[in-house]
Amino acid sequence: MNFARDVVDNAPRDRLALVELRRERSRKAWSFGEVSDRSARLAGALARRGVGKGDVVMTVIGNRPEWVLTMVACFRIGAVALPCNEQLRAKDLQLRISAAAPKLIVADERNAPELEAAPLDCEVMWEVEQADPAPAVHLSPTDPCLITFTSGTTGEPKGVVHGQRYLPGQRLQAEHWLGARPGDLVWCTAASGWSKSARNVFIAPWLRGAAALLHDARFDPDERLEIIKQERVNVLCMAPTEYRVIAKRAEIPRFDALRELVAAGEALNPEVMRTFEDATGVQVRDGYGQTETGQLTANPVGQPARPGSMGLPLPGIELRVEDGELVLADPSTDPTFFVGYLDGVEAPDGPWRTGDRVRQDDDGYLYFEGRTDDVIISAGYRIGPFEVESALVSHTAVAEAAVVAAPDEERGAVVRAVVVLRDGFAPGDALVRELQDHVKNETAPYKYPRIVDFVSELPKTASGKVKRAQLRSET
Repeated sequence: MNFARDVVDNAPRDRLALVELRRERSRKAWSFGEVSDRSARLAGALARRGVGKGDVVMTVIGNRPEWVLTMVACFRIGAVALPCNEQLRAKDLQLRISAAAPKLIVADERNAPELEAAPLDCEVMWEVEQADPAPAVHLSPTDPCLITFTSGTTGEPKGVVHGQRYLPGQRLQAEHWLGARPGDLVWCTAASGWSKSARNVFIAPWLRGAAALLHDARFDPDERLEIIKQERVNVLCMAPTEYRVIAKRAEIPRFDALRELVAAGEALNPEVMRTFEDATGVQVRDGYGQTETGQLTANPVGQPARPGSMGLPLPGIELRVEDGELVLADPSTDPTFFVGYLDGVEAPDGPWRTGDRVRQDDDGYLYFEGRTDDVIISAGYRIGPFEVESALVSHTAVAEAAVVAAPDEERGAVVRAVVVLRDGFAPGDALVRELQDHVKNETAPYKYPRIVDFVSELPKTASGKVKRAQLRSET
């Protein structure tokens, strides 16, 4: 197998592959023929610099065609791509360099200050070079192709190694969750360097004969909506945080071309899902996966989404719930399961315990309740933080909320809510009581937050996930 040959080279040369929107708002359309030719010549340049099969190539490039070309060039010659997010600082980059020992770094010059502050033991390519085209090499399913780092919400990020099977394996979620069709324009807004970007910015769309939109700019709610309309986006994949911010801060219009809305990365609150459906007429279909596993569940294409649910297991994937924890019973049923960690620990042959607590309804739909270490046990009650957070963000004053346990002598622990308010609202005792009463009315009364703290922003990883461990340490 070879993704560059099988998918890129074999696509009709005049088919649209990429739509590029730069920061200064210039636009360029790329055909598969252009991507094939340019990535093959870049692969030749990598080979000329001594990069070969199994060597790691690290990228520090934004959501630009140069990043895509570098990824495809690596796939062509069997190099292992390590995409990094541009928000990473020198310490973060050094951690990845030390763990992966890249042969070469391909970077945008705007990231030079952070890279130069990190001790480098390898060469840096500051411009995407061209040389004689390199041939596509034969690769086996378990040959490494990609390294992605976990978000580091509870500790140091870990390097996860995926095999070549990971790339064609994206067909499963692309068909049953992403919902892309031939001729579509798909916009996965995840920044390069994160697990969702590696699989859904261009790999999954291309497997379905669709084109990918690349927008090299920071998130702005109003601009995001403008681009969806202007470019006639058919499939939109955003992080739950982005959906929440848009739902609270922007006027959401209807879109003529928009057919699918999907979210993954963390649970999406039902209130936010209802806001988007009321505004656009399109349901947000949530899904679930991990860096190690890829996508595991989905609210399926063509079926009504269940608010608050991360859906059903993808077809063929054997999941079960054991003592409230989601378990991948047989990793061989998951076409995107990882092959190991960078530290040499191999992926298990037996069941994979996700560490995520879920409940399952009578129809098999799964509902996220929190990490096994996030569940709050208060006076004997088990309380999942997500449903309390969902109740809080359904209040008009709340922009974002995170819920953690706080120690309590009588109850063992109580619910503590950390809340970001919308513009126009001020913290105070009266609002605390109002939020507590609101939660009691929205969910079981014993789940209400006995402690409510107001902050200007929640601590998050660069990929947008809340650092609950940091919030717990503050209690």
